[in-house]
Amino acid sequence: MSNLTARRIPSLDGCRAISILMVAYGHLCGTRNFPVSIAEYGRWCGDVAHLGVLVFFVISGFLITSLLMSERELTGGISLKRFYLRRIVRIFPAFYAFILVMAIAVLLGAVHLTGRDFVYALTYTINFEQNRGLAFGHLWSLSVEEQFYLLWPLTLLLLRERRALIVAVAAIFTGPLVRVAIREWIFHVDPHALNGMSTSFPATFDYLAAGCALALLRPWLLTRTWYLRLTASPWLALAVPLVLLINRMGSHTMVILLGSPLMNVCIALLLESSTRHASSLAGRFLNWKPVVFLGVLSYSLYLWQSPFFNHRSDAWVNAFPQNMLLAFFAALTSYFLIERPFIRLRKRLRRGDTLPTHVQGVAGIA
Repeated sequence: MSNLTARRIPSLDGCRAISILMVAYGHLCGTRNFPVSIAEYGRWCGDVAHLGVLVFFVISGFLITSLLMSERELTGGISLKRFYLRRIVRIFPAFYAFILVMAIAVLLGAVHLTGRDFVYALTYTINFEQNRGLAFGHLWSLSVEEQFYLLWPLTLLLLRERRALIVAVAAIFTGPLVRVAIREWIFHVDPHALNGMSTSFPATFDYLAAGCALALLRPWLLTRTWYLRLTASPWLALAVPLVLLINRMGSHTMVILLGSPLMNVCIALLLESSTRHASSLAGRFLNWKPVVFLGVLSYSLYLWQSPFFNHRSDAWVNAFPQNMLLAFFAALTSYFLIERPFIRLRKRLRRGDTLPTHVQGVAGIA
């Protein structure tokens, strides 16, 4: 594990870039002036934006678990205080700056959000809200991430790797059951609760758990010849259309129950392959500097894309292509003025630690 985290993990920022591109594309579709012909391609794959979120969840589970395992290996334990401090410095500044700007926009009449929306957003519980304001609708995934940050490190600390792996594997298979139960039962009892419950932590943890399981199993898997061959095989590329097919058919009960675990495994294997084979064609693309920078920018772009990608608005700022350019400009501003200074602060805080300074958690997306 220390070899994994002794340097910046290859291809990981590239994987983030792919995820945020999927999210941005999915949210751009339907906005005014966005080419219908381009939007049609995405409809074949189902909800592309949601799939981008799921990929981010797998990445996040893998990276956070790798970080915690590395800390235990290097120091003999896991410091929850240090972990939460790093998360606060990484996530809070850009997030609360976004919330502040949205509050000003509400006062100016440019955005419609309720006090209830702000309460849910500020407490990272908006994934349980039934009727989310559009400008905050994407924050459900960040709420899931924060709940994961709260629960998973404690789980790994108390249960250690072997029992935590049991929890992760169990979640991979129980998550789909929860989603089916929500759709089949809660929908008939209270249809309005479906939105909040379908994005609740119990209904989405299986995607994060897939990344956690990969990190926990990785030391053993890397000793298995069949695994090394599988993740090095060009045939693994077939997992991509399989994931897209499952995503398209994801509303069917059997696809949820059987396809979701399969999709999680496929995403995890693709993540493993891309990080271990950076010299491959896909690896070279994922480590190409413009792609890497987009991955680095992904958190700020995640925060700022929703107010501009409003398909219900006829405003100039919400029409393509200026909405895309404005979202990108807002993300650049957020990154250089807020994110990067705090990333530097976090690195200074880590100088007294024995942990590698490069390993960064992934914020929620879309």
